[in-house]
Amino acid sequence: MRKIIYLILVILTLCLSGCYNKKYAEGRHYSFNYNFVVKADSIDLLRQQPEELASDLMTDSFIVKKGSHLVVADFRVMPNDTIDSVWVQVATQNSEFGWTREAELLPAVVPDDPISQFISTFSDQHVLYSLIVVILIAFLYLLFKVNRHNAHIVHFNDIDSFYPMLLAIIVAVAATFYASLQMFAPELWEQFYYHPTLNPFSVPGLLSAFLVSFWAMIIVGVAVLDDIRGKLPFGETLLYLGGLLGICAINYIVFSITTHWYVGYVLLAIYVVFAIRKYRRRSGKST
Repeated sequence: MRKIIYLILVILTLCLSGCYNKKYAEGRHYSFNYNFVVKADSIDLLRQQPEELASDLMTDSFIVKKGSHLVVADFRVMPNDTIDSVWVQVATQNSEFGWTREAELLPAVVPDDPISQFISTFSDQHVLYSLIVVILIAFLYLLFKVNRHNAHIVHFNDIDSFYPMLLAIIVAVAATFYASLQMFAPELWEQFYYHPTLNPFSVPGLLSAFLVSFWAMIIVGVAVLDDIRGKLPFGETLLYLGGLLGICAINYIVFSITTHWYVGYVLLAIYVVFAIRKYRRRSGKST
């Protein structure tokens, strides 16, 4: 009980220590002097004004390659442009200025922030599918090793510790919050993507709950390491942690996907009841 109280106090301290109010801008989520990094292979930028593209005048363009840094310098609205009426001027790291349509710019760049870049990477479908395949293969291998050596694994033949089960539940809850944000508050999620923060008290409602679950994952993860290091030999500890990471990864994938079909909420309730019952049975046997 003392450890649980300690964890709650640490979470509250982390949240309150960075508490401030942040006003969200309406409309576009980025503005002048906003920094991007090119994530596409290249971007073609127009040197002249966008109006010259529709005229018979000769135009010149240059290419900015992947990894280049861009700064938003200006905006222009072109009502007669049938593709996209909003044009954005950006400055490169070599002090070159060029124009491109907003619809062509945004898919090719990512905000110059590690949190935004992490979100962009793991939102890519190819990365997600590859991650699913790798996790499933690794988890099946771990199950084989566990069954062969009668090793410990969370929910099944678990050790006498509350934290691994709690961590698995928190990951499932966080994945559900993540999917719910994309479903019910896409504008809020987009604002977070362009202006990320890890302070749960500086953002509204559902996003705040997601960030609290994020901090809870980190703190409970540390508690897991501290709690199991003296209960298992080194080799079994590594195997147990591998199984726990596999369970958490599967929870993230399952609940972040199924929540988009509303099935995830039912599955989450079933999973929480299942995990708690398995823990109570195990702890009852150990006593």
